[in-house]
Amino acid sequence: MVLTGRWRTQRNWGCRISEGSLSGLRTITLENRTLRLTFLLDRGADLVELLYKPRDLDLAWLTANGVKDPTAYQNSSPEVSATFHDYYPGGWQEPFPNFGVSASQWGATFGQHGEAPTLPWDVEIVEDTADAVAVRFSVRTPKAPFQLERTVSLAGEASRFRYDGRVTNESDVPLHAMWGHHITFGTPFLHPGVRIVMPDGVRTFVHPNADRADYWLPAGSEGPWPKLPANPGAPAGGDGMADLSVVPPRGSPPEMNYVTGFGDDGWYRVESDEHGLGAEVRWDADTFPYVWHWHEYGASPDYFAYGRHYNIGLEPASSWSPNGLPGAIANGTAIPLPPRTRTTSWVEYEVYPVGR
Repeated sequence: MVLTGRWRTQRNWGCRISEGSLSGLRTITLENRTLRLTFLLDRGADLVELLYKPRDLDLAWLTANGVKDPTAYQNSSPEVSATFHDYYPGGWQEPFPNFGVSASQWGATFGQHGEAPTLPWDVEIVEDTADAVAVRFSVRTPKAPFQLERTVSLAGEASRFRYDGRVTNESDVPLHAMWGHHITFGTPFLHPGVRIVMPDGVRTFVHPNADRADYWLPAGSEGPWPKLPANPGAPAGGDGMADLSVVPPRGSPPEMNYVTGFGDDGWYRVESDEHGLGAEVRWDADTFPYVWHWHEYGASPDYFAYGRHYNIGLEPASSWSPNGLPGAIANGTAIPLPPRTRTTSWVEYEVYPVGR
């Protein structure tokens, strides 16, 4: 880790940076008058606090297990998906170089969402003034020769922050990767009736070979956002169509689908009339042309939810695949990274009053 410096000047006003710990994991926090953002240095540089200070409302979903130190106890069955799920805190991860289920490629096995979310990251301060703060996180993945960097910036009194990312293939071998942002929303911000707003013209699809009997949409569903035919017994209007733009009641079936067709301008909004607040996410749609749309409404009785979670994930991604990286390479959506090359991306997140 690049130390932020024990002798650096400290502030308790304006934009500021502080170091601390949470459940035994080192943290770094960026804040201004409006937002407080806390990241886990020892696990993926995960964003686990996204506090909107004027309402004391944290928009980063927290799982039932919460934040846990994976070095504090021995996993009882160390299989590949447990490396991610057993210590998954919610919030916001950066999947890389695999996205979704565990998969094998180049003779290596990558766990759920790849290596980056489970590794400790380095951090250095890029800017530290009362007007603006920024830090750069970085990690080198041990199973594949990549470096992943993320600069997070927050300025003024804005309720907006930005990620700027960069991936480098540090080898002389041509490689591929899946890359994205595993952004989730849950209690207390999320509730029945919350709206999910997408640009006109985007489309939704479900993989045709998935086992979907207990899900909201049947296998092979495809059509314009937000209405598609629902599975029998799933929430639907009188026309039998599921409306994916409205969060349904607790106990509704889970769902996992893909949204695409954003063109050059990737964005979505999640809006709560109850709280009078919305969250808008914008991103580089050239690098992330898909959104993985994951729902969990308390109807999954087994590992790892056990009916405890009420949340959605809206995850800008480079690729889609129900089979991880090998599937994305096969369907042509994985990012090609020739030897000694890099690619970049950006994501912006803003909290705003509904009806602005």
